[in-house]
Amino acid sequence: MSSLSLAFAGTPDFAVPALDALARSPHRLLGVFTQPDRPAGRGRELKASPVKARALQLGLPVFQPENFKTAESRALLADLRVDAFIVVAYGLILPVEVLAMPRLGCFNIHASLLPRWRGAAPIQRAILAGDARTGVTLMRMAAGLDTGPMILHGDVDIGARDTAASLEARLADLGAGLLGEALTAV
Repeated sequence: MSSLSLAFAGTPDFAVPALDALARSPHRLLGVFTQPDRPAGRGRELKASPVKARALQLGLPVFQPENFKTAESRALLADLRVDAFIVVAYGLILPVEVLAMPRLGCFNIHASLLPRWRGAAPIQRAILAGDARTGVTLMRMAAGLDTGPMILHGDVDIGARDTAASLEARLADLGAGLLGEALTAV
């Protein structure tokens, strides 16, 4: 297996296990992209995302562009010259220019068995719909929302006592495992 140069994009707790998997891998993680700090709590003080907090603990460079609509924001990724860009619950739709930058492409871990529950809140939507099973899909990103060829998927049962939080934790770990499996195959 050859070592790849990677960048990662994610924001919430769901993305942290995948970030940890990349940090433990033999690949070079050159930068982490996450949403800008946002006001939180009663004092409305700026709060870092869970991904930013973990990336700083790992000593990784963190980038927080508002979006990738400007040349300056796109240059942050372009200057890293990565082989692949891994995206997990980042919260932004990437422009076509960004999708085309990495040599091998951009890859996304989505918290549903696509094409079911494409878009936002797939875990909550699966529970509300009474689905018996759900999972995660690792896919190559294309223009549009949760589109592109599916590479791997893994599924889990939704138990009667599952909440969005308990299911999210299981799916985050499952997604991190799929990412590790996919990168091992490269």
